[in-house]
Amino acid sequence: MKKGLKLDLPSADSLFSTQAERDDMKKEKVEMLHLDVLSAFENHPFKVAQDEAFQNLVESIKENGVLIPAIARQKGDGYELIAGHRRKLAAAIAGLDTIPVLVRELTDEQAIIAMVDSNVQRENILPSEKAFAYKMKLEAIKRQAGRPKESLVQVGQNYQGHNSRNLLAQNSPDSSVQIQRFIRLTELIPQLLQMVDDKRIAFNPAVELSYLSHEQQELLYSTIEAEQATPSLSQAQKLKALSAEKMLDESTMLQVMQEQKANQKEQVRIPYDKVKAIVGRDLSPKELEDFIFKAVADYQRKLIRQQNREAR
Repeated sequence: MKKGLKLDLPSADSLFSTQAERDDMKKEKVEMLHLDVLSAFENHPFKVAQDEAFQNLVESIKENGVLIPAIARQKGDGYELIAGHRRKLAAAIAGLDTIPVLVRELTDEQAIIAMVDSNVQRENILPSEKAFAYKMKLEAIKRQAGRPKESLVQVGQNYQGHNSRNLLAQNSPDSSVQIQRFIRLTELIPQLLQMVDDKRIAFNPAVELSYLSHEQQELLYSTIEAEQATPSLSQAQKLKALSAEKMLDESTMLQVMQEQKANQKEQVRIPYDKVKAIVGRDLSPKELEDFIFKAVADYQRKLIRQQNREAR
């Protein structure tokens, strides 16, 4: 009986994975690490909100443990968290001493990019969190990719043949243009940025206000508090233009902020169907407006005549 040939065939996993991925799999391993050896990522821009979703996470961990490993890299005698800050805090509140952690070998730049990409996909992220996270990622990309000689590439294409803004948008829910607008928010003073997080100032006006100097922003914050009103987009654009023309001072700022906003003007909305039922025919918007104004004027004259008769 002939012996079967023993063929050294590659596995299915090796056929459908790259050499880099196979090398990474050899380097990475999940370990149960004590919470005390896990430190927060340096300058971590994301806050851990202890909201209802967080409380649900605590209860889930009490019942089932931490199901998805955190990600960390070795740093000094301990480990620096890349992803899993919420899981670590929730595990501590749930009474756990250890959590599963996927330990990876990462450079500083790789760690920043991985940290941002693993957190920015979450829901309910504050504008300030995105702003500083995207800024950190952009700076990491610039350090990681380096800059070739200017004669070899066009301006804006200095990162291994890719536009830095396009690299920044990779693994992000926002476009490269929107990301750049988020980064502008890092130019706001803390008081105004907090108002953006609190939804007292909308995103688009906030981007325009970021072009004001810090001194002008502080003056604006004082004006907002005094007037109890925040700038609309058109007001923010006027403030930005005045600042660029070196004409923005306390007087001009107050003048702009005291302008009546379009959404503050009282408006009366009249259902078209009701008017049509009274008139008995279709009217164009202009005809409808003229009809209503004429009807109101006629009715007002009728009231005046009636008041005059009653006064006799």
